[in-house]
Parts: sequence; structure tokens; C-alpha cells
Amino acid sequence: MINATNRKEAIKLIDEAKVQGASLSAACKELNIHPRTYNRWKVSLDDKRPTAIRPTPKSKITKEEKKEIIKVANTPKYKDLPPSQIVPMLADEGIYIASESTFYRVLKEEKMNTKRISTRNINAKVITTHTANKPNRLWSWDITWLPGPVKGHYFKLYLILDIFSRYIVGWEIWNEELSLHAQTLIKKAAFKHKLINEPLVLHSDNGSPMKAQNFQVLLEKLEITKSYSRPRVSNDNAYSESLFRTLKYSKDFPFKGFKTIKDARSWIFDFVKFYNTNSRHSGVKFVTPYERHYGYDSEILEKRKNVYNKAKLRNPSRWSSNIRDWNRIETVSLNPTTKEEENIQFKKII
Repeated sequence: MINATNRKEAIKLIDEAKVQGASLSAACKELNIHPRTYNRWKVSLDDKRPTAIRPTPKSKITKEEKKEIIKVANTPKYKDLPPSQIVPMLADEGIYIASESTFYRVLKEEKMNTKRISTRNINAKVITTHTANKPNRLWSWDITWLPGPVKGHYFKLYLILDIFSRYIVGWEIWNEELSLHAQTLIKKAAFKHKLINEPLVLHSDNGSPMKAQNFQVLLEKLEITKSYSRPRVSNDNAYSESLFRTLKYSKDFPFKGFKTIKDARSWIFDFVKFYNTNSRHSGVKFVTPYERHYGYDSEILEKRKNVYNKAKLRNPSRWSSNIRDWNRIETVSLNPTTKEEENIQFKKII
């Protein structure tokens, strides 16, 4: 803020310039102030902004709403979740308290946002060369190592993810990386989801189990189209890699290692069950992979839209534009290089 002495000096200089024939706007521009500011200073040199009484914004949340946000965020169901998960889940129950950004602001003010788990993947990139418009058309699979009972000993987790729904369709844990185990996993998943002779693309990196000749023969027998990461592109299987990161950053992941392979299988079983049926995925509009995979997401998202529309009608001043986009994501792509190429790939998958 400009103090009274400097304001007085500015008025003096502008007045002198006006006497010399300069216009008010030109003189004010030289001092980088607005003519209205000059006129206000002429009336009074006191700065009344700090003591001004301003009306409360109509969009400001009430004390009761703030208390409700804090109360909800501390419940066992939501205490470990970020607002990006809490707000859609509340909407699914027909409840709207405040926007996601308001939740973040209130939790930040109350110092309650520090250790909340965020599943938002800011650096996510679409990286494949195929397109799917429904489940069981485009799968991604990979192998990750789980720490064992001693340093240097790892169990190998084989896992398949449906890219359209983010649903884990199959997994196995073994002591070693072998093409034989990969074949077992693929056969089990294909039979479980009734995909024999159905159009399916299976994407993976270029590891030896993925490129083994007997594994590729199996894919041909099952009429599964194989897809591999591009050479020297480390993030071309990002869907699986992202899931492995979510898995290993779970709050109860045993970083000191699993004592036995049986313990590892038990823990992964519980994780997969929770991930598929309880976690809201940001990539599919914060519905669960199960809801997306089996077609319940359309109804859920429509209900959310209704909840938001009603909330906007109750207090329209809190929205500067339309409500949040809860329209269903109809297609998921793996790095189409051109629009024409995307259309060709899409026709192959349908």
C-alpha cells in the first residue's frame, strides 16, 4: 500500500503536469496509477481499505457446513481419503456438502490434509496404440517384484488389468519369472471372462516371459492380439506400472517383506478385492473398477449429476459455470498417433 506522504507527492506531481498541459490520464499513466485512484486521493489521503466493511460473499460456506466437512472427513470411512474421493462418494449417497476445492481448503486450514492419500496421477499419459469402448477388449499385464523374508529374495506378482475399466481381471504370485506361469495366468483369465475367440488385445512390455515363443503361440491359439511397448520407451506400459505404484504405496503394504509366498498371496487377494470393489479411480470418473467393468457406472454418474444440479439450484452463486463433468468416459485409447489411425484401431476392436 502507498503511504499518505507518497500519495501527497503523487498528487502534487500530477497537478503540476496538468498545469503544463498534460491530460490527467497521461500524467497518471506515468506514475502507474489509475485516474480514479487520483480522484479518490484528492478527496482523502487516508487508506480506508484495511478498515472497510465488506459484505459476506453469497457463496461462502456457513459455519455449520464447515463443521460438517470436518466431521465427514474424520469419519472412519473417509479419514484416509482425499477430497477427490470423498466428494464423489458422498454424491453417490445423494449428499452434497461443498465442492472438492472447498473440502481441500477447509482441511488445509484445519491442518488435516497432510497425510491423506491422493490417487490423482498428475503425470499420467495416454500411451498405447489401441482403443476400447467396453471391458475385456484391451488388457495390460506385467510382473512386479514383492519383497520376501530376507534381503534379495522376492516373490513375483503377475497381474492383468483391464484398461477400459481399471479392473484387475487376473493375478498369480510365483517364486520366479517364467513363461509357463504367464501362460497359466492368461489362460485362467481368458476362460474366467469367457474370451475364447473373442477380440482382445493384450499389451505388455518387452520382458522375456512376454516375448517367449511358447507364450506367443498360446496367444495365437486363443486369438489374442499381442501388443508390446515401443523400444526404449520406459513408460509405454503405464497402466500396469501405475497400478503397481498404487499397490506398493498402500498404507499397510509390508515394506519389510512377506514372510512366505502364502502371506504374499493372502495380502494381494485382499488388496485386489478392495481395489476392484471399493477404490474410486480418477481415470474412470471416481467409480470403482467393478462398477465400471460390469456397467453400473452410467447410472451412478447420472445420479451424481442430479445431486450436483440440485446443489447448484440451491446456491447458484457458488458456481461460476457448469457443474463438474460427470459424463461417462466412452472410449479409452493407447496412444493413437493420428485421428485416422485411431478410427482404424477402434474398428478393429469393436
